[in-house]
Amino acid sequence: MRLILTYITGVVFGLGIVISGMANPAKVLNFFDIAGTWDPSLAFVMGGALTVTAIGYRLILGRSAPALDTRFHLPTATLLDARLIGGSAVFGVGWGIAGFCPGGALPALGTGNINVLMFVGAMIVGIVLARVAQARLVRPTHV
Repeated sequence: MRLILTYITGVVFGLGIVISGMANPAKVLNFFDIAGTWDPSLAFVMGGALTVTAIGYRLILGRSAPALDTRFHLPTATLLDARLIGGSAVFGVGWGIAGFCPGGALPALGTGNINVLMFVGAMIVGIVLARVAQARLVRPTHV
Protein backbone atom coordinates (compact mmCIF):
# COMPACT_ATOMS: atom_id res chain seq x y z
CA MET A 1 0.00 0.00 0.00
CA ARG A 2 2.83 2.38 0.89
CA LEU A 3 4.49 1.81 -2.49
CA ILE A 4 1.23 2.51 -4.34
CA LEU A 5 0.68 5.76 -2.41
CA THR A 6 4.29 6.78 -3.04
CA TYR A 7 3.79 6.19 -6.75
CA ILE A 8 0.54 8.17 -6.81
CA THR A 9 2.19 11.03 -4.92
CA GLY A 10 5.05 11.08 -7.45
CA VAL A 11 2.63 11.08 -10.38
CA VAL A 12 0.61 13.97 -8.91
CA PHE A 13 3.82 15.93 -8.22
CA GLY A 14 5.17 15.25 -11.72
CA LEU A 15 1.88 16.26 -13.33
CA GLY A 16 1.87 19.47 -11.30
CA ILE A 17 5.41 20.28 -12.43
CA VAL A 18 4.57 19.59 -16.08
CA ILE A 19 1.18 21.37 -16.09
CA SER A 20 2.65 24.45 -14.38
CA GLY A 21 5.42 24.60 -16.98
CA MET A 22 8.20 24.20 -14.44
CA ALA A 23 9.69 21.28 -16.40
CA ASN A 24 10.56 23.84 -19.09
CA PRO A 25 13.93 25.39 -18.18
CA ALA A 26 13.25 28.48 -20.31
CA LYS A 27 10.21 29.30 -18.17
CA VAL A 28 12.25 28.94 -15.00
CA LEU A 29 15.15 30.98 -16.37
CA ASN A 30 12.74 33.74 -17.41
CA PHE A 31 11.77 34.09 -13.74
CA PHE A 32 15.39 34.99 -12.96
CA ASP A 33 15.63 37.43 -15.90
CA ILE A 34 14.19 40.45 -14.06
CA ALA A 35 15.61 43.01 -16.53
CA GLY A 36 14.46 41.11 -19.64
CA THR A 37 11.69 38.60 -20.27
CA TRP A 38 10.66 38.24 -16.62
CA ASP A 39 7.93 35.63 -16.03
CA PRO A 40 6.42 35.71 -12.51
CA SER A 41 4.62 32.36 -12.88
CA LEU A 42 7.28 30.51 -10.84
CA ALA A 43 6.44 32.72 -7.85
CA PHE A 44 2.77 31.75 -8.18
CA VAL A 45 3.63 28.05 -8.43
CA MET A 46 5.83 28.31 -5.33
CA GLY A 47 3.19 30.32 -3.48
CA GLY A 48 0.55 27.73 -4.30
CA ALA A 49 2.84 24.92 -3.18
CA LEU A 50 3.63 26.69 0.10
CA THR A 51 -0.07 27.32 0.76
CA VAL A 52 -1.02 23.67 0.17
CA THR A 53 1.93 22.50 2.27
CA ALA A 54 1.09 24.83 5.18
CA ILE A 55 -2.52 23.67 5.23
CA GLY A 56 -1.45 20.03 4.90
CA TYR A 57 1.00 20.29 7.78
CA ARG A 58 -1.65 21.88 10.00
CA LEU A 59 -4.11 19.08 9.25
CA ILE A 60 -1.73 16.12 9.31
CA LEU A 61 0.42 17.11 12.28
CA GLY A 62 -2.74 17.39 14.36
CA ARG A 63 -2.94 13.59 14.24
CA SER A 64 -1.15 11.33 16.68
CA ALA A 65 0.64 9.46 13.86
CA PRO A 66 0.71 9.32 10.07
CA ALA A 67 -1.60 6.86 8.30
CA LEU A 68 1.13 4.42 7.27
CA ASP A 69 3.64 4.66 10.13
CA THR A 70 3.76 4.65 13.91
CA ARG A 71 5.27 8.13 14.23
CA PHE A 72 6.16 11.25 12.26
CA HIS A 73 9.75 11.50 11.01
CA LEU A 74 10.40 15.24 11.12
CA PRO A 75 13.80 16.92 10.98
CA THR A 76 15.18 18.02 14.31
CA ALA A 77 18.26 19.94 13.18
CA THR A 78 18.01 23.72 13.54
CA LEU A 79 21.65 24.68 12.99
CA LEU A 80 22.53 26.80 9.96
CA ASP A 81 25.97 25.39 9.26
CA ALA A 82 28.39 25.69 6.34
CA ARG A 83 27.13 22.46 4.73
CA LEU A 84 23.54 23.70 4.65
CA ILE A 85 24.41 27.18 3.40
CA GLY A 86 26.95 25.87 0.88
CA GLY A 87 24.57 23.21 -0.41
CA SER A 88 21.80 25.77 -0.76
CA ALA A 89 24.10 28.09 -2.68
CA VAL A 90 25.22 25.31 -5.05
CA PHE A 91 21.57 24.30 -5.57
CA GLY A 92 20.56 27.89 -6.36
CA VAL A 93 23.46 28.52 -8.73
CA GLY A 94 22.81 25.25 -10.55
CA TRP A 95 19.11 26.05 -10.80
CA GLY A 96 19.86 29.52 -12.14
CA ILE A 97 22.33 28.21 -14.73
CA ALA A 98 20.45 25.14 -15.94
CA GLY A 99 16.85 26.15 -15.32
CA PHE A 100 16.22 22.79 -13.65
CA CYS A 101 15.89 21.73 -10.07
CA PRO A 102 15.68 18.02 -9.22
CA GLY A 103 11.91 18.28 -8.76
CA GLY A 104 11.45 19.69 -12.24
CA ALA A 105 14.11 17.61 -13.97
CA LEU A 106 12.90 14.17 -12.93
CA PRO A 107 9.44 14.53 -14.51
CA ALA A 108 11.10 16.08 -17.59
CA LEU A 109 13.23 12.94 -18.08
CA GLY A 110 10.29 11.50 -19.99
CA THR A 111 10.82 14.06 -22.74
CA GLY A 112 14.16 12.51 -23.67
CA ASN A 113 15.65 16.01 -23.97
CA ILE A 114 19.45 15.73 -23.90
CA ASN A 115 19.73 18.77 -21.62
CA VAL A 116 17.56 17.07 -19.01
CA LEU A 117 19.57 13.87 -19.28
CA MET A 118 22.83 15.80 -18.86
CA PHE A 119 21.46 17.71 -15.88
CA VAL A 120 20.25 14.57 -14.10
CA GLY A 121 23.54 12.81 -14.90
CA ALA A 122 25.52 15.74 -13.50
CA MET A 123 23.24 15.81 -10.45
CA ILE A 124 23.90 12.12 -9.77
CA VAL A 125 27.67 12.60 -10.18
CA GLY A 126 27.48 15.58 -7.80
CA ILE A 127 25.60 13.54 -5.20
CA VAL A 128 28.15 10.72 -5.40
CA LEU A 129 31.12 13.13 -5.19
CA ALA A 130 29.58 14.93 -2.22
CA ARG A 131 29.08 11.65 -0.38
CA VAL A 132 32.62 10.51 -1.12
CA ALA A 133 34.01 13.86 0.04
CA GLN A 134 31.88 13.77 3.17
CA ALA A 135 33.02 10.22 4.00
CA ARG A 136 36.67 11.27 3.62
CA LEU A 137 36.30 14.46 5.65
CA VAL A 138 34.29 12.93 8.48
CA ARG A 139 36.33 9.91 9.42
CA PRO A 140 35.63 8.26 12.74
CA THR A 141 38.47 8.55 15.23
CA HIS A 142 39.61 5.32 16.82
CA VAL A 143 40.46 5.46 20.48
